[in-house]
Amino acid sequence: MWVYEKKLQYPVRVREANPRLAKYIITQYGGPDGELAASLRYLSQRFHMPTRETVAILNDIGTEELAHLEIVGTLVYKLTKDASIEEIKESDFGAYYADHDKAVYPVSAAGVPFTAAYLQSKGDPVTDLQEDMAAEEKARSTYEWLINLSDDPDVTDVLRFLRQREIVHFQRFGEALDLVQEHMNSKHFY
Repeated sequence: MWVYEKKLQYPVRVREANPRLAKYIITQYGGPDGELAASLRYLSQRFHMPTRETVAILNDIGTEELAHLEIVGTLVYKLTKDASIEEIKESDFGAYYADHDKAVYPVSAAGVPFTAAYLQSKGDPVTDLQEDMAAEEKARSTYEWLINLSDDPDVTDVLRFLRQREIVHFQRFGEALDLVQEHMNSKHFY
């Protein structure tokens, strides 16, 4: 069970509607390398981690990814909530609007709906942690590309914060991998 503090981990400021930018950013909500897939992956994998420390690392990061999901969802919402129908049509956000109005729905930037196929829980702690490190690098890369696409300094600021957290998560998973390998290579006395 978690204690939920009803505020975003990082403030989200958006000064004007920009459905084109929202269409790109939504991939970090429900795309293959997004926050929803990451949170579900880590919170599922934690059950078979061999040490309390590694369970805690996956639990902490999985929970933080849920906070990032909320930040990304807030970005998408704020970028679209005041958009006119003309802005939606001009920005190529019309197909999304036709299916979801301005609701936040987990899809990739290409419009592919979220699927559990985006995540893996193999049962082997070393395999899963290596996948987790790769997932964090893919998310970091996606944030880099979103920063390149952003023309809004306030949105770019949020994207930079999220990119930095992916780097920290990568490092934490590296620590977890070291702990797991050390545990697996030690003699166990029961």
